[in-house]
Amino acid sequence: MDKYILSEEETVFMIVDIQERIVPAMHNGQSVIHNTNIILTLCQKLEIPIIVTEQYPKGLGKTVAEVRDNLGEVAVYEKITYTGFTDDVAASLRELGKKKVIIVGMETHVCVLQTTRDLLANGYQVFVVGDGVCSRTKENNQNGLSQMSAIGAVVTNTETVVFDILKQAGTPLFKEMSKLIK
Repeated sequence: MDKYILSEEETVFMIVDIQERIVPAMHNGQSVIHNTNIILTLCQKLEIPIIVTEQYPKGLGKTVAEVRDNLGEVAVYEKITYTGFTDDVAASLRELGKKKVIIVGMETHVCVLQTTRDLLANGYQVFVVGDGVCSRTKENNQNGLSQMSAIGAVVTNTETVVFDILKQAGTPLFKEMSKLIK
């Protein structure tokens, strides 16, 4: 059952390529940004480490302002590979020593899929936020989610991630997060 349980102590949040010139072409891009910011808020409140990647930012732009403005002091890893599991990211994950990775980003069937595949191959448990990833088409998004589920990732959603990490209602953080989800 451990494969399906998130906890703040074991978890890293990874944001893959939510960039200025990518978002306008995405099906549900604004919804992905909204859901990313919900999980980002939770991670910051609980001091869950955050890793951000950017695919060729010179050509595709930086992380969109709607996310970037909420990041604070977080390392951003530039890449030219589709996978976000670069040598630098791998080193950062090893240093953090956590084995569960929540992943959001763009595009589901390319960068998110290849990152997830490489994380799984290197012994990480991956939680793909289904409403936190997207592609240019609905079909490509669904195909990417299906492939990631088939290879062993847990495909989940924003609300499940938040409440799984929180574990209980009635706390001040629960009340704050509930307002963001509604």
